[in-house]
Amino acid sequence: MKPVRIFRHIDCEGPGYLAEVLDREGVPWELVAIDRGEAVPPALDDVSGLVFMGGPMSVNDPLPWIAQELRLIRQAVERGIPVLGHCLGGQLIARALGGTVEPNPVKEIGWHPVRRAAGAEGSPWGRVLPEEFLAFHWHGETFLLPPGAELLLESEACARQAFALGPALALQCHVEMTEALVREWVERYADELARGQAGGQSGGAVQAREDILADLPERVAALQRVADALYARWISLL
Repeated sequence: MKPVRIFRHIDCEGPGYLAEVLDREGVPWELVAIDRGEAVPPALDDVSGLVFMGGPMSVNDPLPWIAQELRLIRQAVERGIPVLGHCLGGQLIARALGGTVEPNPVKEIGWHPVRRAAGAEGSPWGRVLPEEFLAFHWHGETFLLPPGAELLLESEACARQAFALGPALALQCHVEMTEALVREWVERYADELARGQAGGQSGGAVQAREDILADLPERVAALQRVADALYARWISLL
């Protein structure tokens, strides 16, 4: 099998649990470290799928690699090549396929429940999703659905948490988390947590550090069971 190409946009937001699943399933993968200045490979003949990870930048920022990744996503979907996006990666997919990305009504950071969207239970993606589960979040922007997209997940603070369109799956929430990633993010982005907590901003959607880390092994294990189902479905498309 040709490798899955994973695009990383900041050093602390790598593939996480997805890498463990790919290794377990014997799916080869390679990393393109945009954060280290690596170029966006324009070819698609040498890959079986594309994955786009998160990052603190906005899809609307005038960064040259964003335009290159958007073009690559469009070409991949046109050719039927599976594409997967996490948070910023999901927003890239939305923008590439005709949607827009704008500020969410509130920042959503920490562990918050998401629920399966109405009608999604009958779709191939919806059938692998539980009716509700606790997901990890770290975002201030959100996507509007591109034409023809199927809404899969929603939450109290964010009306669009996941969609599918052709061979593409776009996630606003993070299902790739490991315990190590959660701990690294709360340290790396401690200032953002503090700002979100100040004065009760974000209507309670920004959790405190101690709340994010509470019962961490159990929460991560439960989230990874959901990720197993989603990733298995996506891998089946490769």
